[in-house]
Amino acid sequence: MVDFSLWDVVRNLLLAARWTVALSLIAFVGGGVVGLLLLVARLSPSRPARLAVAGYVQLFQGTPLLMQLFLAYFGFALFGFDTSAWTAAAVALTLYTSAFLAEIWRGCVESVPRGQWEAARSLAMNFGEQLRHVVLPQALRIAVPPTVGFLVQVVKGTALASVIGFVELTKAGTMITNATFKPFLVYGCVALLYFALCFPVSLYARRLERQLHAAHR
Repeated sequence: MVDFSLWDVVRNLLLAARWTVALSLIAFVGGGVVGLLLLVARLSPSRPARLAVAGYVQLFQGTPLLMQLFLAYFGFALFGFDTSAWTAAAVALTLYTSAFLAEIWRGCVESVPRGQWEAARSLAMNFGEQLRHVVLPQALRIAVPPTVGFLVQVVKGTALASVIGFVELTKAGTMITNATFKPFLVYGCVALLYFALCFPVSLYARRLERQLHAAHR
């Protein structure tokens, strides 16, 4: 048993929290880029593209993130790639995030009145121009609150990366618990740090939602 003071526990958890934040940002930014591409394909006139994206979304929404992490970590090795826990976690969380963001954004785009599409077509705009100049700017205002709110789910989802050996906040908590035999203290601090990361984001999402409703009055 190692004699850790409360400050030692908090200090080590804060160091690990950096990787939780880094992984969350990579997953959110990468998922946003992939999700935007999926959204465009989902809205395109091409039926095969729409079906392919719908299948992709159903696959990642319909399977546990834990299984996706295992498949990313062990699956790449089957093809001869030496995959680190960091790479596997980043890839799995990016794909998972992209599927949910694509679906969130699709709902926001579909909330734009059909008359806006028709007005854009009457101006001889092609599909890309309709999205870029008319539809997406309107959908963006609606999409911001749920998108920011989903970031909370991404932050909490990084905890599952501990099962493949990625040392983030939860994994560090487990390692410190094994050394100190003080699970209540350590995991209590872990929970408080997750709360400190997620609560401001939740408040900001609710604030954006109130501002959006006020703007529509």
